[in-house]
Amino acid sequence: MNFRTNIQLQKEENQIDYASKLLLIGSCFSENISKKLTYYKFDAASNPFGILFNPKAIETLILNSLNEKMYTEKDVFLLNERWHCFNAHSDLSSTDKNELLENLNTAIKATNKRIRESTHIIITLGTSWIYKFIETDAVVGNCHKVPQKKFSKELLSVDEIVATLKNICLQISEVNPKTTVIFTVSPVRHIKDGFVENSVSKAHLISAIHNLIGSRKEKISPLSLSTPLKTGLAEVYFPSFEMMMDDLRDYRFYNSDMIHPNETAIDYIWEQFKHAWIDENTFSVMKEVETVQKGLAHKPFNSNSEQHQQFLTDLQKKITLLKNNFNIAF
Repeated sequence: MNFRTNIQLQKEENQIDYASKLLLIGSCFSENISKKLTYYKFDAASNPFGILFNPKAIETLILNSLNEKMYTEKDVFLLNERWHCFNAHSDLSSTDKNELLENLNTAIKATNKRIRESTHIIITLGTSWIYKFIETDAVVGNCHKVPQKKFSKELLSVDEIVATLKNICLQISEVNPKTTVIFTVSPVRHIKDGFVENSVSKAHLISAIHNLIGSRKEKISPLSLSTPLKTGLAEVYFPSFEMMMDDLRDYRFYNSDMIHPNETAIDYIWEQFKHAWIDENTFSVMKEVETVQKGLAHKPFNSNSEQHQQFLTDLQKKITLLKNNFNIAF
């Protein structure tokens, strides 16, 4: 008897290996996948402007990066003795205005370069709810605890999200038509918006992505939708939201806040991502990388012992082999 509705994923084309370059942008769930990729030493860059939740904020980052926007004093503001930018997460905020501007402009240049070079761009959408700063009518990526009365809150329609995602893909395709864009919807629940409002928000995101991508009749599983744009860009949907809500489907897979997936859930979804997206020929290298990572984290009882010194020698040999054969640096 089956007690779970297990989601079966097929292998995707243009799989990830150690020659791939990845860019991850979006909701905090993208951070979880990024940590897994960087642990295994894949070439992955994540959220240069910090966590971004809504499609419009992600679009702004991509457009500003490709247009090489130069951030100036008019783009930042002082609040609670720290300088902030509405386009960026508070992780980039600083007590020094010039430091913030330098970090923003450095991130813009780095993102421009990464978009042009990436083999895979993973975009995680978190919410359809947006906040507009009333003074400028601009959608913000983060409110930075500015009083709520200064913002208007709106729900993006499915059509508005589709238009935003199309523009994102179009802009990317003009500079990097061979990359693969992997869309996913974050399983993190935005309960502060309200239970019904969160459900509507996620539904808009999922509908928009599937509207954008469309079904390919030759695909067996509707959960792995893929079709090339006229520009040659490939767009794919990875069902992390469905895995959390329909496969795992239990509060034991959440953190104590009952909102964020716990490590067990993250590990499970990572394994599914690995199965679908990472080249099987890479698995043996990943195992060697994991062995080295565990070795580097090992704390000996006696660091001066002959046994530990031999352990360090063997570990260094493994590191050297990975560097020489796969250009993997620790």
